[in-house]
Amino acid sequence: MKFRYFSTLFITLILLSACNTGLEPKEHLGEIYTIALDSIMEQDEALSSDMKYIAIDMNNFEGVDEGGKEEILSYFKEKYKVDVMDATFEQLKEKGLYNRDTLSLDGVLLRIEKVEFKFNNDIFFEGSMYRSGLGAVGVKVTVHYKDNRWKTKEVKQTWIS
Repeated sequence: MKFRYFSTLFITLILLSACNTGLEPKEHLGEIYTIALDSIMEQDEALSSDMKYIAIDMNNFEGVDEGGKEEILSYFKEKYKVDVMDATFEQLKEKGLYNRDTLSLDGVLLRIEKVEFKFNNDIFFEGSMYRSGLGAVGVKVTVHYKDNRWKTKEVKQTWIS
């Protein structure tokens, strides 16, 4: 009986230590947001064709410091070889980056509307990629820590226009 108790306790401790990696997602926000945003970007290649820039609205990126924001911007600049900026839709219009003739952007605007941190190192994002009123997509993304790195676990389009 005593052996069975210690055996069960040992297995429980192993399971608990496997589930609790000691990892704090909020210390990796630049990387996590980059993965989520890139997953959104990959959902509709037609929206990103011939784009002149990528704008990322970081206004509601709570907890992401300047270094994390720079990490995000650098990643997109390196991968997509276009100008990348932190800007809202209104700021793009003010800068003349909204084409009033076509009623569209000459680039894309990435936004994250909602973020939820779960206990099992899953982070849920709801976001969008916008080019025009008739060229946009909404996406839900789950980013998860597995095999010692952050990666996309699930991506699902929620709407398209």
